[in-house]
This record gives sequence, C-alpha cells and structure tokens, in this order.
Amino acid sequence: MKTFVCALAVSFAAVSCLAQGTVAGNPVVLHAARMLDVAGGSVVTPGEVLVEGERIVAVGTHVDRPAGAEVIDLGDATLMPGMIDAHVHLFLHVGAEDLQTVQESVPERTLIAAGAAKADLMAGFTAERDMGTEGAGCADVAVRNAINKGMIPGPRMRMSCNAIDLTGGHEDAIGYNPAQKVLSNADYADSAEEIVRVMREQRKGGADFTKIYETGRDSFRDGVFKTPYQYTEEELAAAVKEAARTGGGVGSGRGVAVHATGEPGTGFAVAAGVASVDHADQLSEATMRAMKEKQIYAVPTFAIVEYFADHAATPARAASERAQQAYHAAEFKKQMAAGVPFAVGSDVGPFPHGTQARELELMVEYGMKPAAVLQADMLNGAKLLGWGGQIGELKAGYFADVIAVPGNPLDDISGTTKVKFVMKNGVVYRKD
Repeated sequence: MKTFVCALAVSFAAVSCLAQGTVAGNPVVLHAARMLDVAGGSVVTPGEVLVEGERIVAVGTHVDRPAGAEVIDLGDATLMPGMIDAHVHLFLHVGAEDLQTVQESVPERTLIAAGAAKADLMAGFTAERDMGTEGAGCADVAVRNAINKGMIPGPRMRMSCNAIDLTGGHEDAIGYNPAQKVLSNADYADSAEEIVRVMREQRKGGADFTKIYETGRDSFRDGVFKTPYQYTEEELAAAVKEAARTGGGVGSGRGVAVHATGEPGTGFAVAAGVASVDHADQLSEATMRAMKEKQIYAVPTFAIVEYFADHAATPARAASERAQQAYHAAEFKKQMAAGVPFAVGSDVGPFPHGTQARELELMVEYGMKPAAVLQADMLNGAKLLGWGGQIGELKAGYFADVIAVPGNPLDDISGTTKVKFVMKNGVVYRKD
C-alpha cells in the first residue's frame, strides 16, 4: 500500500495532503477489468473512469485519454463508487464505551476520531454520517472541518454533535453512583421545547443533522422484543419541523435521525417524518407501509451485534446477542418484503474502524441480493447524507470518489472487505 504523504506548511497554517504518485491537476484514467453500474445492478467490461481535478469527466469501457493523462491500471478488479456508512461513531473505539467518555479527555478522543476517519477512508468508505460523539459535544465538527480543509485524511462527513436524550434515558450514565453526577453521553432534552433549544445550540456549533435516542433500553426474552419509547410523536415532529426550518428537508442530509429499535417508538418516529430509523429491529406493518410511502430509510446495523456476540463476556450474553440478531434478521426479511427502503450503516466504533464492510456481507447473508445491498449503500446512502446526484455512482460530473475491489461484488460481496484502491475527491489515498 502506498504511504499517505502530507506536506506541512512552515507556518502550520495549512496542510496539503496527496498520496505518493498522484500529481494534482493532471487528468487520471482509472482502468480495471470491470466497472460497477450501481443503478443498473450490473458490471461493464472493461471499465474506465477519466478524472480531472475533483470530478469524474467520463465513464465507459474506453474513455478518450487527454494528452499527459496518467493511467492507473488496477488489473482484475472492479471499479466502484466509494462506499457510504450511514451510521458510524468516530469518537468510539473497542472497549468499554461508557468508560471512554469518563477516562479520556475530549482532545484525546478527537485525536482518536481523526485516526478512525483515516481507517474508514482507507477501507473504501468515502462518505459517512457520524451518529453522535458520545459525550464529546461538537468536537466532531472540528474533525469534519479538518478533513474538508485537507489537514487530515477522512471521508466526507455529516456530523450531529452529541445525540439528544431524556433524563434517565438510553445514554444517561445508568448504573453509576448518582452522587458522582456522571454526565450523559448525550445532550438532555425533556420536552419539545428543550429538544428545539438543544438543536439550535448544536446547529450553532456546526452540526449538520440531529440524532435523537427514541427507544431503549431493549429487552428480548423468550422471543419477545420490547423497548420503551422516549419521545412522543408530537415531540419528534417538533424536532423535524425545526430541522426543516434550517434547511433539513428530504435529501438534505440535515434532518433528524433516530436510534429506534422497536414499537411504538419506531412508529412515532416515522409518523413524525424523520429521515432514518437506525437499528429498526422491529417495525409494525403500518410503520413499514409508511416508511415505503415516505421513503424513510431503515438502517439495520447488524455488524455491531455480531461483534458483541463474538466478544461477549459470558456464554449467556453471547447467546442473548445471537438470539436478538436472529430475531432482527427475520424482521429484516419482512421489511424487505414490505418494500421498506434501506441504507447501510454499521455502528462502527465499538468494533474496529475500517472493518465495517462486514455490514454488507451480513445484509446479503440475511437475504438481500448483492446488487440491492450496493444500491442501498451507494444510491440511498448518498440521498440520506444529502449528496444525491454528487456521489454514489460513477457518472460524469460526480465527485471522483472511486474505489476498486477484487473480483465481482455482484457475485461475491466479500470483495468490499478487501479494497485495493481508494480515491476521494480526485486524490489517491490507497493503491495496493
């Protein structure tokens, strides 16, 4: 793998980062044995992409090669748009999540987040949505801005600052001595008015969108899944209205996303008009119909549960995680049959950054065709993050976010876990 090189200005005022072998501004032709047509669910043979600056100029089996163009031949691989992870936590790493927020300072966690962003990019994820800093406030905005300025490598990012939660809710330091007043990993809001106030503070701090905890904590016993809701439909509707006021309409990437695992919270969220229901273990028939009608995305997050099961402290805990995963997989099949739209999100952070393409493998394992998974990831992911028509396909005029994977991902989705080439915004970051 080529080393990522950064030239630091003497004044430390700016950083210019390019991969070795990349000449800024020169046209580049990417050539491979195959190229993915995401919308068509097919591959073309061979595949070529002409890149000039940060944009794709031409795509086809053969493209005209301007004088002086650099040709990068990737051999027996498939050119694809960069992958999109709609549910990540840059500020989390493997280990006890609650203790990270207590033992690690925000500056330390921000440096960890920068490393996580690089790991995800190198794994082929060129766009992501960070679903809460877990107690680090709007430090994620600094990471996003540093990426955008070329100071550090990372995906295109949508940031939410902290999530929003009730007093005593899902992330409110449950289990600690109350006298110690351990802070929540989220921002408190106990009414519609408080939700709006917190949203305004977060948008002032640079948040792109709002993440709200709507359910938790979950219970799964004897095959029965239960989870209390946190906010009413009316309270969530106030959040959606506030997001819309500040430009958070459909396809903007600036709306409201909810952590919602089951009814009635999932139904309240969909009725309120949120952008996505993340986790979505349990959806009623009415909720599924409404999600199809409103094009509200479910983001399943299977990979995190598998990791927790594989690394559980006790056999009983592992069995519980696997039972809930099996329940969710069965519900996932019902959701697909009902026409619920999906985006792909892994919940990476509590498991190692850069390994989250496992989510695509699991969605195939649980019944979705590889072409449909890639469409959910790239087409729906681009729309959910507010970059529809700009990323998610290899098309002229789109940003040059291009990766290459071995084999044909329509035949074997596992190729997405073995990325060999990464270009973002016309800059090569990885070439094995």
